[in-house]
Amino acid sequence: MPDSTNPVPVLSRIASDASCLHQALRALPAERDASALAARITDAQDLAGIALRLFLTRSRQTSRPSPTDLLLLHRVAQIAKAAQDAAAELTAALARAMENQRRQAAATSRRVVLIGPTPQQFIESAADLLDRIPALCDAREWPESPCQ
Repeated sequence: MPDSTNPVPVLSRIASDASCLHQALRALPAERDASALAARITDAQDLAGIALRLFLTRSRQTSRPSPTDLLLLHRVAQIAKAAQDAAAELTAALARAMENQRRQAAATSRRVVLIGPTPQQFIESAADLLDRIPALCDAREWPESPCQ
């Protein structure tokens, strides 16, 4: 179990996981692989869960947080929100992909009206959200960082 007084290992893991998930999303063909998309949704939700657990651990450690502690908590909350928002975008991509597949299967003519935004646009939005997380995890940007 990582040292709860030192958030660096957890933040490093979050940054690494977010980068890996970002790369996986860039190569994901949503229209063809719903199960892979569902797995990426779970990955984004897991990232949010890790960030929220770090937030709870750090917020309970002191009754009077310093400005540096508050900055860390703020960053961790932003990380959790970005990961949750990415999961929501991916869920929308999955729903849109399934709806468009249903429309294609139910079509009685060659012309099928697909609804937008496309699943790939939702995936790109999620990837953009995940792309922000490593910078939020970078302790070198924080003045008087407790992580250094």
